[in-house]
Amino acid sequence: MNGMHASPSFNDMRPRLIRVAYRMLGSIADAEDVVQDAYIRWLALDHESVRQPAALLRTIVTRLCLNELNSARRRRETYIGPWLPEPFINADEVDVMDDITFPLMVALERLSPLERAAFLLHDVFGLAFDDVAEALDRKPSTCRKLATRARTHIHKARPRFPITKEQGMEFAAAFFAASRHGDMRKLRTLLADDVTAYSDGGGKVSASLVPLAGIHAVMERHAQLARDFSRSPSRLVRYALIDGIPGFVTIEEGGLVQTTALQIERGKIIAIFITRNPDKLRHLDGVALH
Repeated sequence: MNGMHASPSFNDMRPRLIRVAYRMLGSIADAEDVVQDAYIRWLALDHESVRQPAALLRTIVTRLCLNELNSARRRRETYIGPWLPEPFINADEVDVMDDITFPLMVALERLSPLERAAFLLHDVFGLAFDDVAEALDRKPSTCRKLATRARTHIHKARPRFPITKEQGMEFAAAFFAASRHGDMRKLRTLLADDVTAYSDGGGKVSASLVPLAGIHAVMERHAQLARDFSRSPSRLVRYALIDGIPGFVTIEEGGLVQTTALQIERGKIIAIFITRNPDKLRHLDGVALH
């Protein structure tokens, strides 16, 4: 079977494969590169001998992601400031928050590559442990243990009190207005006492080099930002679900694109995720900026 006959089968799987790779890597660009590499390998196969193309492609992508994760972990050891996954904005947003949220993506980063893969393949994408074992080249019992360890580590990152998209957008609008207009009293009512703010500039643009933990640190920082916003106002591009949690896209001073995502529990914002690194926002053209 030649490449022309193979392409439609692969193209049908491409969106799902990119989703798997993105959840594994936290990078749209890296996910697309991995899936393209998988496509090249797919074309080189004898397709008549492939009994389950979807399973084989998933295995290829998973193993390529594991290789990428091992090298990515080394790169991130020298990353400047907090590392956040690339924000993904779905053009056809659903009415209820996605279970694979931005906080969960951050928590996945703390897992080993094998733990991350076992958890995603089984708990998120619904594969049986026999299939997970084939993809990871490990025993099913080993994969069960990997997934169990992963669940223990990321338990707190999973949404315990899901909210609707409409409720989330109300929070995002209230936070944007209070933070940009310097309404510290209103902002205080939105934030939990143990709120944490993360800002990823990657050393390329200004951003806090460490997470800001606690209401006093976050409020102090926003009081400083309010003065900056009075001189150079943010331009709101749109409100959106960013990896399943409410937030917004803005254009800041100097034309810098920025995303802000808000984790909400029990009616309070418990985490703020701000992505400013330009390298992580290029993929938003055509989706978030129009």
